[in-house]
Amino acid sequence: MALVFDILALVLGAGITMAGLPYLCRFLGRLLGGNIKSRAQQRRELLLHRADKEDDEQKQSKAASSTNPSSSTSSDDDWEKVNEEQASGTKNTVDNTFTGIVGFFHPFCNAGGGGERVLFAAILATQRRYPKALCLVYTGDHDASKDQILTNVRNRFNIHLNPARVCFLYLSTRDFVLANKYPHFTLLGQSLGSLVLGWDAFNLLVPDILVDTMGYAFVTALSRWLFPSVPTGAYVHYPTISTDMLKSLHSSTTSNQGLNAGSGSGAKGRAKQIYWELFAKLYSWMGGNIDVVMTNSSWTQNHVSQLWTPTRTKRRKRHPISVVYPPCAVEELVAKIPVDVESERTRTTDLLCIAQFRPEKMHGIVIDAFHAFLKNHSHLWENTKRRKPNLILVGSVRDDQDEKRVYKLRLQAQAIKDSVQFVVNAKWPQILDFLKTSSVGVNGMWNEHFGIGVVEYQAAGLISVVNDSGGPKVDIVVPVDGGPTARLAGFHATTVEEFASGFAKAMELDDDEAFAMRLRARKSSWRFSEQVFSEAWTKHLQFLVELAGPSDGTEKC
Repeated sequence: MALVFDILALVLGAGITMAGLPYLCRFLGRLLGGNIKSRAQQRRELLLHRADKEDDEQKQSKAASSTNPSSSTSSDDDWEKVNEEQASGTKNTVDNTFTGIVGFFHPFCNAGGGGERVLFAAILATQRRYPKALCLVYTGDHDASKDQILTNVRNRFNIHLNPARVCFLYLSTRDFVLANKYPHFTLLGQSLGSLVLGWDAFNLLVPDILVDTMGYAFVTALSRWLFPSVPTGAYVHYPTISTDMLKSLHSSTTSNQGLNAGSGSGAKGRAKQIYWELFAKLYSWMGGNIDVVMTNSSWTQNHVSQLWTPTRTKRRKRHPISVVYPPCAVEELVAKIPVDVESERTRTTDLLCIAQFRPEKMHGIVIDAFHAFLKNHSHLWENTKRRKPNLILVGSVRDDQDEKRVYKLRLQAQAIKDSVQFVVNAKWPQILDFLKTSSVGVNGMWNEHFGIGVVEYQAAGLISVVNDSGGPKVDIVVPVDGGPTARLAGFHATTVEEFASGFAKAMELDDDEAFAMRLRARKSSWRFSEQVFSEAWTKHLQFLVELAGPSDGTEKC
């Protein structure tokens, strides 16, 4: 930082004009970036050398095990076998010419959510295409070692990586992006805090390619300022701010338009709107720096395009903003959960809702809708052979706030407690059992950016009742082969009454119609398989590799 102050003192003493400030700013960025890169060069060479050494050791171990198969028990051998099987059906070719470092900015890489599945599936696809590359993850998970993280990845996602070609650099400033650190101006605070985190990351090591997989557009802009020759990519799960958020400030339907719906009235509301509008412009400017932008759904693509395209056009970014659906466990679900005549006999009438216990997931609406459904549609099981349906709420709990939220939801469901089951932090095998035996899958979140849980419903053959917005509406629960995966009048819902009606219409389907719908839903889910993601990811990564040029850590001319 002493270099920064020296340069600023020089600038102030020289009396730079306003017209020269942009050029000075660029010069300052390059000067700082060059200094950072030179100081991190030794760490770069050390990591690459260690990766090569571990790779050679793995090959020697494999050669030894081929002469004595009983001696092979390592996770490295597991990686070799699993990935040979998984890669056999892909169209990706191997490129051994790129030997550089692909940096993945993902400070919460051990969280175990859908974003982390995308991260490690992307690393796997990168390893298959560029086996000589080193995949580097910037993380703040100091409580987990490399072995622990990779073990969690195998257990949670069934993703087996080459450990020799992946490493983790630990950030010490992750607290700067926590929402609770900024009780006011949270969006701006977290975004500016991410710059501190990015500075921390780059001082550890400067990659040949930087990919943000968590939504920190400000970090990619910082990278562009410091290292103009380092191409940047982003996989956007959800825009930090969207036009829908701005519109929701004046919405009267607060229960279905997000957490800030209806808060745009009065002087305080007007101030909030001005703040959001100004932040949206800043976010647009930052995102316009990114070379390759991938979004997880059509909804996200639409909003990111509205915000970033004007700036990207000015900066002549020629790679279009594309939809790359996140990898879902479609193959595993299809293999483990049959959808046939026999399986129909074992399905219950239960409704399943898989969603983290967070306020935006709107469990309260689902509970109220189920209560109304039980009250107004009891004829579906009374005086029939059908069992009374249960609502099963499956989700993870992160902290005390989430635990309190579950407690309040239990109180809300007190009147129907015998028909509502809460399952907190369920293991994957337990989730598989619920998917196998339930009949209807429920998603209540407004503007869910994608909806991996809804894809899991479909792959397991459940009939989906989802919020009439976001990815579940536009990308997932859509007509297939001339027949709907869900009848739009009954299976897309917004209000409590509409959800209750949707539950009823799903239960009213006769056996043949329900079975046909399950089959169409499963067929539709293949669009979101891990193989489809891998092929799409590799296509975009190839463009970044071409932009990167030589991977020896030198600057391009």
